[in-house]
Amino acid sequence: MKAKILFTVIALYSVFGFSQKQQVRVADKLYKDYAYLKAVDLYKEAVKKGDSSAYVLTRIGDCYYNNSNSEESTKWYKMAVELHEKDLEPIYIYKYSQALKGQGNYEDAITWLDKYKALNPDDDRIAGLNFDNLDLYQQLSSDDDVYMRVKSLEINSKYSDFGAYKHDGKLYFSSARDGKDKIYDWNGEPYLDIYEASIEEQDGENSHHSAQKIDAKNINSIYHESNIAITQDGKTMYFTRDNVTKNNRLRTDREGTSHLKIYKASFIDSTWTDIKELPINDKYFSSGHPALSPDDKTLFFVSDREGGFGQTDIYKVTINENGEYGTPENMGPKINTEGKEMFPFVAKDSTLYFSSDSNINLGFLDIFKSDILKGNSSNPENLGAPINTSYDDFAYFIDSDTQTGYFSSNRPNGAGSDDIYAFIECYQTIEGIVKNSHSNEPIELATVKLINEDGKILKEVNSTELGEYKFKVKCGTKYTVLASKQDYKDDHKDITTGIELAEVNTLDLSLTPLIIDDEIVINPIFFDFDKWDIRADAAYELENIVSVMRAHPDMVIKIESHTDSRGGDRYNMKLSDRRAKSTRDYLLSRNIAPERIESAIGYGETQLVNECSNGVKCTKEQHQENRRSKFIILSGKN
Repeated sequence: MKAKILFTVIALYSVFGFSQKQQVRVADKLYKDYAYLKAVDLYKEAVKKGDSSAYVLTRIGDCYYNNSNSEESTKWYKMAVELHEKDLEPIYIYKYSQALKGQGNYEDAITWLDKYKALNPDDDRIAGLNFDNLDLYQQLSSDDDVYMRVKSLEINSKYSDFGAYKHDGKLYFSSARDGKDKIYDWNGEPYLDIYEASIEEQDGENSHHSAQKIDAKNINSIYHESNIAITQDGKTMYFTRDNVTKNNRLRTDREGTSHLKIYKASFIDSTWTDIKELPINDKYFSSGHPALSPDDKTLFFVSDREGGFGQTDIYKVTINENGEYGTPENMGPKINTEGKEMFPFVAKDSTLYFSSDSNINLGFLDIFKSDILKGNSSNPENLGAPINTSYDDFAYFIDSDTQTGYFSSNRPNGAGSDDIYAFIECYQTIEGIVKNSHSNEPIELATVKLINEDGKILKEVNSTELGEYKFKVKCGTKYTVLASKQDYKDDHKDITTGIELAEVNTLDLSLTPLIIDDEIVINPIFFDFDKWDIRADAAYELENIVSVMRAHPDMVIKIESHTDSRGGDRYNMKLSDRRAKSTRDYLLSRNIAPERIESAIGYGETQLVNECSNGVKCTKEQHQENRRSKFIILSGKN
């Protein structure tokens, strides 16, 4: 009968003493502190009590989603969309699709992605989605493990700018910025010319200034010139030009089409001159986009000549010692497809980069790399985000010594139709020591999590014997680092990384022990004046008691509640006793077995810890020392 009465008291307390709203508030505070598993427990309790609101259901889904638990996040997002689809924020439609994808349910994932796309057609995450290979698409579009910073160049114009090529401290590129009278009908912009800009280093980054047409004799015509390559000695430039006559008039084939040709110029007396057409050209097909091997002995280019695999293919031709050229060779089916392969570039380490619209990609032209020139016959690799997007991404240049370079793209929010972007591989480390806040000793095997701005857990490691941890992270990015261990209070700190390559960010974390000697120690539990109801902030602290007792299933405790000397002695005795029992009842409502709490007794002001008894003048801080709850461990600590 006694147990029945006790459980009745617990049930009444659960309904009337601590409301669903308060419970959700506690869960929200835990969620904000990234204690997702503790938060989800309270959110689920709210659901059991009848709260099936969109807010609670999606918060449960978020707790699991941020922990990469696709099975549970799918379950709770599904419940939310079934009950509240019309009222849900669109982001939850997207998250539900991602959770479904994580379960391998691509058919339903695509259905919900379509719904999200209808609500947010301009979201870059779903623009140009390749539904034929959704999983690969999502892998390529994620940049969580890519340590690269991308920025638009300050010299971009409102017209097309692309094909950046760095040589001897200058940046060469193609641009339609001239604004001259002759307009190219294809895109309504002026014809392209070759430009150069100075490169200066500022604050560890390159800045680009004074863009102007190259100082050259007869390279830039009234038609197109673009895409250059320069030999290592700086004496020869290859570039693309429209097929023109000696009188600078377009030359066309029988169908009226003017094809592209590759030309070379020599650097003589500080200017580019002596323009010569290469013998690999023909008026019946195009050749363009020249690129050189590191030893300058092979010229790579793009052509739509007969015998290729697709619309345009990448070819190579030997440059002989005597300056003559061998027979062009197709790079073969490992590189070329039935579509367009364009803009080849060979880095110093002999990696071949090119753009394609037919290899598996994020949409339109993507940039790929291949080790075919190193004898590796594996398939080309898509560079993925942030280099590639669902738009055209092309004309890649990289200095493989510094891992810096340029590419071109027509992605939105640029200055013009095509823009040049600089990239730098920029990573840093966040590292530190997890310590005991009381003893300052290192804590081994603490769980340390790296969390992004969206609250998603990106990485998780355990601290070493010396309490050390380390994460490789991106430059210029905000993170939260969270450390936790059983029987300790979590600690988390925010940090924003800088822009210097390989910079070390030191971030130590302190875990406060919850068990000290024979007591579970938490922050003071506060009550409203003349009240003994458990407030949300008190419940938040009491969740630490719940955690310890769940981690030690044989632990038995007793609860003591104490007041300061202000107020009547009898009043303080009764008030403290009610507060002790309210504290006990909260723990019981969190499924701590009744027999594990031996007693919950209020002692009023009978056990003061200082001299602030009746009639003694003390500060608020001194009185506060006496207002305390104690959770004394009787057994089962180990």
